[in-house]
Amino acid sequence: MFKQRSYQKELLDEVDIPKELLYQNLKELEFINKYLGGHSISLNGLKEIVNGSKRYNIIDIGCGGGDSLKAIAKWSKKRNYQLHLTGIDLKQDCIIYAQNNCKNYDEISFRCDDFRTAFSEKEQIDIVHASLFCHHFTESEIVEFIKLCSDNKAIFLINDLERNPIAYYSIKLLTSLFSKSSLIKNDAPLSVSRGFKKKEWITLLQKAGIKKYTVKNRWAFRHLIIAYPNE
Repeated sequence: MFKQRSYQKELLDEVDIPKELLYQNLKELEFINKYLGGHSISLNGLKEIVNGSKRYNIIDIGCGGGDSLKAIAKWSKKRNYQLHLTGIDLKQDCIIYAQNNCKNYDEISFRCDDFRTAFSEKEQIDIVHASLFCHHFTESEIVEFIKLCSDNKAIFLINDLERNPIAYYSIKLLTSLFSKSSLIKNDAPLSVSRGFKKKEWITLLQKAGIKKYTVKNRWAFRHLIIAYPNE
């Protein structure tokens, strides 16, 4: 079952999710990202891109509860980096939750929008961040968005799951024992089965025509992908 990725939709992809279920899901996702190393993967990727001499406009697509943006903001403050952070999510309830979650961070703003229209604003976007987001989409959709980032001269930083049987059964066990979220219990193992192998990411990047990229294995069966825009 792990040779090919699953295309079964996750519960989180449904349109009308009861707010209390969604918010419990976002709360537990923040815990998972914080304590299982998800945020550190994104921050390690930013270390390869960001330097202190430039102001960066960064968007986080599929921002959910805003926990990735909060982690990035804390990291940048310690280094006196100049970052403006924008979270984009299609669910208005996620935006409301994220705004409250990040209310003490003036450098973070939010927009309820489709990620495909992320570049409709006039300001140049330097970095597009996507954590646990790309596996929700088909290969062709991912390729098209990689192209879109490159065409708009934005670096695409991806932090996502590796399709792996150990990861699948481990997260299935952990969530069954400790999670209070029906969404997490259903979607966490399914997310793994919807993920990609390293060689599949390389194929997607090549199909998008990207000339400069890195694809690295990271702790807890994740990948860190950086796609640089073509000159």
